[in-house]
Amino acid sequence: MDIVSLLIQTLNAVQYGLVLFLVASGLTLIFGIMRIINLAHGSFYMIGAYMAFGLSSGITETLPAMIAVGLILSFFIGFVLEWVFYAFLYQREHLEQVLLTYGLILVFEELRSILFGNDVLGVPVPEVFAGSIPLTDTLSYPVYRIFISVACLIMAGLLYYLIRHTRLGMMIRAGSHDRTMVQALGININLLFRIVFAIGFMLAAFSGMISAPMTSVSPGMGNQVLIISFVVVVIGGIGSVGGAMVAAMVIAFADVFGKVLVPAYAGMFVYLVMALVLLWRPEGIFRKG
Repeated sequence: MDIVSLLIQTLNAVQYGLVLFLVASGLTLIFGIMRIINLAHGSFYMIGAYMAFGLSSGITETLPAMIAVGLILSFFIGFVLEWVFYAFLYQREHLEQVLLTYGLILVFEELRSILFGNDVLGVPVPEVFAGSIPLTDTLSYPVYRIFISVACLIMAGLLYYLIRHTRLGMMIRAGSHDRTMVQALGININLLFRIVFAIGFMLAAFSGMISAPMTSVSPGMGNQVLIISFVVVVIGGIGSVGGAMVAAMVIAFADVFGKVLVPAYAGMFVYLVMALVLLWRPEGIFRKG
């Protein structure tokens, strides 16, 4: 592999890892703070992708407007979903959580079929990012992939600031360690959980929105994202946003370079990495926090 090909694959791995981090960070927030096994999280990614398709079909004309409207809608949908369904799961057994959230997957898939049909759809790349950066006479790198990486980094920075440097973030961190004490201090823990869930939904939907122009928008597209996101959460440490970032990058590099170097065995690389990490550190790379 020459230096240019190495650069291209490294950029691809970074972009994939950052998208994966945003999806997994929402999942680890929900699981780490609310103690809910949310099998429907991959569907949130799918909803974001279909939202991008719907918004780009003449409803909004510019990418910033599409993202702004999509973020507002996804936060509102997540807020309502937690209020209607997830609020009843906090004191329930994990089996009941699995059954309800799996049921939501079926509901989301049926709604998707009714609203958009079962065809594979495409979202056009915005004109301003439609070009490529030439690297050699025959190789170039899409500008939109760089945009995805930058957008994910901005969102990750905002998430870090929210959790570490705001009053809401302080309450979220406190609630993840001792929800009973937080409630005793007069904080509305139910509203806090609703906001956390809405943020998790928004992160997954945002990932789907910005990824849609680079991938096909198709039925069941959230299933694979869900599996790999759980792998990231397990490797990084349940409830650890920082661990999710490290694990997402490890998984992304293993997946991208595995497909390039040994494509016949690439499918098992991600799970081999997970097995090795868990043998070394069963609680994940980072503990919750």
